[in-house]
Amino acid sequence: MRVIDTFPHQVIEEETWISLVDGTRLAARIWRPQDAERHPVPAILEYLPYRKRDLTAARDVQTHPYWAGHGYAGVRVDIRGTGESDGVLTDEYLQQELDDGMAVLEWLAEQPWCTGDVGMVGISWGGFNGLQIAALRPPQLKAVITLCSTDDRYADDIHHMGGCLLGDNLSWASTMFDGNSCPPDPALVGERWREMWYERLDGSGLWLATWLRHQRRDDYWKHGSVCEDFSRIQCPVYAISGWADGYCNAVFRLLEGLSVPRKGLVGPWAHKYPHLGVPGPAIGFLQDALRWWDHWLKGKDTGIMDEPMLRVWMQESIPPSARYETRPGRWVAEPSWPSPNIVPASFRLTVGHDLLPEHRGADDAATLDIRSPLSVGLYAGKWCSYNAPPDLPHDQRDEDGGALIFQTARLESPLEICGQPVVELELEADQPVAMVALRLSDIAEDDKATRVSYGLLNLTHRDSDEHPEPLEPGKRYRVCVLLKHIAQQFPAGHAIRLALSTSYWPLAWPAPRPVKLTVCPGKSRLILPVRAPRPEEETALPAFGEPEGAPPLAKTLIQPTQETWRVIRDLANDKTTLEVINDEGRYRIDDIGLEISARVTERYSYSYGNYDSLSGWTEWERSFQRGDWQVRTLTRTLMTSDADNFRLRATLDAYEGDTRVFAKTWDETIPRDLV
Repeated sequence: MRVIDTFPHQVIEEETWISLVDGTRLAARIWRPQDAERHPVPAILEYLPYRKRDLTAARDVQTHPYWAGHGYAGVRVDIRGTGESDGVLTDEYLQQELDDGMAVLEWLAEQPWCTGDVGMVGISWGGFNGLQIAALRPPQLKAVITLCSTDDRYADDIHHMGGCLLGDNLSWASTMFDGNSCPPDPALVGERWREMWYERLDGSGLWLATWLRHQRRDDYWKHGSVCEDFSRIQCPVYAISGWADGYCNAVFRLLEGLSVPRKGLVGPWAHKYPHLGVPGPAIGFLQDALRWWDHWLKGKDTGIMDEPMLRVWMQESIPPSARYETRPGRWVAEPSWPSPNIVPASFRLTVGHDLLPEHRGADDAATLDIRSPLSVGLYAGKWCSYNAPPDLPHDQRDEDGGALIFQTARLESPLEICGQPVVELELEADQPVAMVALRLSDIAEDDKATRVSYGLLNLTHRDSDEHPEPLEPGKRYRVCVLLKHIAQQFPAGHAIRLALSTSYWPLAWPAPRPVKLTVCPGKSRLILPVRAPRPEEETALPAFGEPEGAPPLAKTLIQPTQETWRVIRDLANDKTTLEVINDEGRYRIDDIGLEISARVTERYSYSYGNYDSLSGWTEWERSFQRGDWQVRTLTRTLMTSDADNFRLRATLDAYEGDTRVFAKTWDETIPRDLV
C-alpha cells in the first residue's frame, strides 16, 4: 500500500462522546479537516462493535484520516455496549442499535463542522447496519457503501446456508463471546471501567443459544433483512464483496432488487476491504470511494455513475491451495444486473457420471445412490474466508471419494461463467431429514481439482425456509440448489466437475442420522451462467488505482503471530479432528501504551460413522495491559448434538492480574427443528 501523508486538507483528530436521549453515551473517534468549522464538510460514519480504540485502530487510521484529508469528517462510533460506549450488547442488529444509529446521524448533521449530509460505510457488521439504517430512511443519510454484508440474515449470513446450519455459526458466536467480554479502556472512561465491564460480563449472554432457537426463517431473521422490502431503501448504494468472501451473493441481489442508483463490485478478495484485499490484487478502494462520496455527498460529477453498474474479477484457473496471495484474472463489467450478456448453458447428469450438453440427452430411468462419510468437508475451508489462517478449500480430490461426481469432457475451448450456477435434482432420501452438498470444480490437465463454487440445501427446506417439511422416505422430489455466484474461466484442456455429497462437515452441521440419497441423473441438470469474453473491455474499463492509505498505526510487535490449520486422523481411536489455531501474538499500540494479545483455538471432531459424536469446541483468550492495569478473559464453548437436540456448554472467566474476578457457565439443550 502506498502511504499518503500529505493531503489537500490538514486533519485533526478527537475522541468524543455522543449523548443519547436515555443518557447513554456512545464513544466516537472523529477525523476532520482543521478548517471544517469555517468550511463544513459531509460526514462518513462507520458504526461497529469492534472497538475503535484498539481492535480496529490499525484499519481505521489508514481509512478515515484519508477521507478527512480529502474534505470529509471520518467518524468511527462504538455500538452501545462495546468499546468505551455505555451499556450492554445482547445480540446483533437489535432495534436499539438501529435507533442509536439514527440518533448518531442526527447528531452528526447538527455539528457545526458538518454540512448535514452523511454517508455510511462498513464491512461486515457495518455493512449490515448501513443497509438496515438506510431502510429506516433517515433524512441525513445520502449514500451507503456496504461491503461483505447481506440483505438476507437467514438465507445468506454466517448462520445458515440453504437451510443448513453452518459451522461458522459456532465460530462467529465464539468471536462475539470473546469481544463482548472485553473491558472499556480506563484511560477514556476512568474509574467506571470496572463497573461497565462487570455489567457486560454478566449481561451480554450466550448469543449462540439465541441463534440456535431460530432454525427456520422466522421474524427473528426477517428483522434487519432488507430483502423483505427493498423499496424501503431510498438512497444510493454501492455494494462490494469478494469471491472468497461468504457474502458475494448479496451484491447481485441488491443490484437486482433495489430501484435506487446503485453499483456493484466483486474482486478476488476474502472478507477484507479492497485496499487491503487478500487474495490480491488489492485495489485503490479509498480513491474509488472518494469518487462515490464526491458524487453523492458533494454533488460533483466524478463520472462514477457513467460506468457499468457491475464490475467483477474474472478469475483464471489456478492450482488448489488453502491460501492465495493473488488470483490471476481480469476485470470485466456488465451494464446492468441481471445482464442480457449472460446465457444459461445446461448439462445433463448421466448414470455414467458424465456432464453432457443438454441437447445430447441422457438415460432418464437409471439411478445412483450416495451415502457420504463425515470426512467430506474437512478440506472445504470456511464459509466466510479471512484467508488467515489458511481457510480456503484445498484439492477437492480429497473430498470426491465420498461423493457422486459428474464431469464434462475436456474442453476444446475456454469457457467463462459469471453469475450463479444452479443444479436441478430429482432424488429421494431414506431419512426424513437430509442435506445435499454440491461442489463445482475446475479439473486441470494433471487432475488437480480447484473448487469454483458450491451450494447446500437442507432438503426439508426444499420449498420454504419459513415452513420446512420432513421428507417422506422413498418419495421422489425435484429440488433446486443455488450455488454461490462466481466469475471463472475454465481453460481449454480442463474439465468441469460437479460433486454431490450427503454431508459437508464441519462447514455445515450434518443431518441427525446417516442418509442415503438416490439420485436420478437423467432428470437432473447443471445450469451454468455463460458469458462470452468481450476483448474491448480491456481498454474500455478505467483502471483502478494502486491501494493508498493514511500513515499506518504505530505498533510494536512483542510476540509474533502463529497460524495452523490441521486435519488429524487418529485411526487408533477412530477419531478425526479439524484443528484451527489463530494466535494473534502480542503487540503494543504505541501512542496509547496499550498491549494486546489474543489466541483462538477451534476443534471440530467426530468418531467414524457416529453421528452422535459430532462436536465443535472453541476457546478464546484475550488480554489487555497498560502498566499495572492487566485484564484477561477466557471464553470456551462446546456444541454437540444427537438425533433430537443440540447441547451447548460454555464458560466465561475474567481476570484482573492473576485473580479471577468473574465466572459464569451455561448448559443448554435446544431441540433440533428439521436440521
